[in-house]
Amino acid sequence: MSIITGRGDSGDTDLLFGKRIAKTSLRIEALGNVDELNAALGLARSAASDAGWIALIDQLQEKLIGLMGQLAYLPEDEALYVQKKYAAITHADLDWVTAEAHGYEAQGIKFTGWAKPGAEGSLARAAIDYSRAVSRRAERSVLALHESGEPVPEVVRLFFNRLSDLLWILARVASE
Repeated sequence: MSIITGRGDSGDTDLLFGKRIAKTSLRIEALGNVDELNAALGLARSAASDAGWIALIDQLQEKLIGLMGQLAYLPEDEALYVQKKYAAITHADLDWVTAEAHGYEAQGIKFTGWAKPGAEGSLARAAIDYSRAVSRRAERSVLALHESGEPVPEVVRLFFNRLSDLLWILARVASE
């Protein structure tokens, strides 16, 4: 079967469980921003040479893939998503991201003003800064989706805030 189906030519796209939705919907905007974040992290991953960074980014990308699944169904299909045991962001994931941020922060990273992405001369660190900016956009779009009346689990909403903090800290770490 070809990837090119033409089904999206009318401006609609498929969600999980056979539902269709406008490509301009807030849900698709949020999904697109999370997808872009995953791609931005891929740039950082490919530019990194530190094995710890690569492993961390790999884990973050895995979590984002599950999170995209959570955004790819309509609220009325939540029970079916859970029943099928698809990946989902949990409080344990939120705690893990927070712990990772605290671990890097313990290396003496402190806020000293606005960042200048790329100033360090490291492509990996600049890509992490870019990922942070995309993460903030993804957070705003997820919040807009939630505020529109389509509930997004609190843990998903909080995940982006913690992830953005982790990425800011990570971009300041001198080891890469």
